[in-house]
Amino acid sequence: MAASEASPEWPSVSVIMPVANEERHLAAAVMRILEQQYEGALDIAIAVGPSRDATRSVADGLAAGDSRVRVVANPTGRTPSGLNAAIAATSGEIVVRVDGHAMIPEDYVRTAVQALRETGADNVGGIMAAEGVTPFECAVARAMTSRFGVGGAAFHVGGDAGPALTVYLGAFPRSALTRVGGYDESMVRAQDWELNLRIRESGGLIWFTPDMRVTYRPRPSIGALARQYHDYGRWRREVVNRYPGTLSLRYLAPPLALAAFALGVALGTVGLAASLAWLAIVGFALPLGYAVLIVLASLLARGSPTPLSTKSSAWLPVVFATMHGAWGAGFWRGARASKADPSRRTSADGADLT
Repeated sequence: MAASEASPEWPSVSVIMPVANEERHLAAAVMRILEQQYEGALDIAIAVGPSRDATRSVADGLAAGDSRVRVVANPTGRTPSGLNAAIAATSGEIVVRVDGHAMIPEDYVRTAVQALRETGADNVGGIMAAEGVTPFECAVARAMTSRFGVGGAAFHVGGDAGPALTVYLGAFPRSALTRVGGYDESMVRAQDWELNLRIRESGGLIWFTPDMRVTYRPRPSIGALARQYHDYGRWRREVVNRYPGTLSLRYLAPPLALAAFALGVALGTVGLAASLAWLAIVGFALPLGYAVLIVLASLLARGSPTPLSTKSSAWLPVVFATMHGAWGAGFWRGARASKADPSRRTSADGADLT
């Protein structure tokens, strides 16, 4: 709905999109936003970072074709910087985050605004509904919606509406973002979790609703998936370093599993070299046990909620191992803090806060 036709009964909404290397999905993602069944004014700010493909050209073409779309620069390419730049370039009363590879349903914005009104929350979000196209992507999508793959967070596996620690993407009253100072630009990854933590610490409510379901396109290759989960692990370690009270067994599971796997291989190898059968058996039992667990989890995951193809099913054990191993390795490695002062953030109106 064009801004001139907007109903004053519905608050204005600004959709912010940090993008880089999104030539493949960007146009479709933006069209999903422009086709929203929403009665209020709506605009989009696409923050484009340095890309190896035609992302900037696609974004410029979208802006030229619709006055509700604008393009802002994100020279660093970092997601939180792009988010803050997009927030500063917009003025909607409600700020809705959408990624360049996320496909939102036509009632997404309306549902978000209604949820904010009904709950009084400072952020509402829904389900990250991973859906692949290729056999490999379909395997990743299945792993990303399984408890064995990613744990039990409601935004991954679903659940009842209610308070949450964090949600996927999110829709915020602009006042909430201003109150906490926007996204922390020193958090290259895990910036959503960190932002939601500060919102909760300021007395705000984070609300999950299964009615906000977003189609997410998984990474298309093993290498891209490994890099993604390695970064997740590295920056989760940074969150733990900054906020030790957030450490939980869920986040320790992948690094501990990786350590046990490596220790088992080392002990088994030493046992073989020293002709100590008992040590070899004990050592290799650890990685063998994990391999059996992955196979069993893959067999269970391949048939629910709908059967995977034979090719996708064959990828599942590899995908599970990649996600767990890369996340665990990233956690042990840890993240190198941004050169930006972690105590400084850019507020929703563009001002620096200390």
